[in-house]
Amino acid sequence: MTFSLTVLGSNAAIPANNRNLSAHLLNANERFFLIDCGEGTQFQLRRYHISFQRIKRIFISHLHGDHFFGLIGLLHSMHLLGRKEELHLYAPAALQPILDIQMEASETRLIYPLIFHSLQMDQPALVCEEERISVHSFPLNHRIPTCGFVFREKNPPRKVPVARSYAYCSDTGYSEEIIPFITGVDLLYHEATFMQDKAIVAREKLHATAIEAATIASKAQVKKLLIGHFSARYEDIGPLLAEARSVFPETYAAEEGAVLAI
Repeated sequence: MTFSLTVLGSNAAIPANNRNLSAHLLNANERFFLIDCGEGTQFQLRRYHISFQRIKRIFISHLHGDHFFGLIGLLHSMHLLGRKEELHLYAPAALQPILDIQMEASETRLIYPLIFHSLQMDQPALVCEEERISVHSFPLNHRIPTCGFVFREKNPPRKVPVARSYAYCSDTGYSEEIIPFITGVDLLYHEATFMQDKAIVAREKLHATAIEAATIASKAQVKKLLIGHFSARYEDIGPLLAEARSVFPETYAAEEGAVLAI
């Protein structure tokens, strides 16, 4: 049974160098979970032939624009396409009035139920639980309240001998406090905005370098590391990947359209 991740966006702050803004799609046994929704996410979903209507739950890590400015457009497109099934949205509480204002200004009344769940931003929590998967959140070290997420398979199909897991750490400075939440996951996504020569800049902005992301992966004993959220200053992300692999060899660079089996 499928347990895979599709990268929809891998750049930081602005789209550049043919890279879009943060968004990942997790297919957990044909249950689709969208994680962050930067500007242009719905175009990426179309580009890679992923139906909007198959998305059951959306998770927004924090309220910097490159992680949620694509949300209102996606919600509206689902409405225009006749969605009837309820959609669950997990996000910082401050997002709800923003969506309300946008809907009110455009005189939009969604024809499907949108169920908003406020995240606990300052402590770990069980976000949702289904028969086959559980999702936990945990705080990250960023300039505004930010959550990471861990998706863990439950009751795997008989053909899958071991439950699978994926952790998403969006914008965050280097912090070993996250290690207990991500230890041993099959795939860890950890931002790597800068190379190590920009470590001071990374610390000032509460972002991570590629080497720092790899260090976390090594200390957490994860199986594979996926780095992304690359600064627009890097047209070629090969050097970031090389730096990370010098610490953690099983590192891969996020690329739009890449599908990683977990």
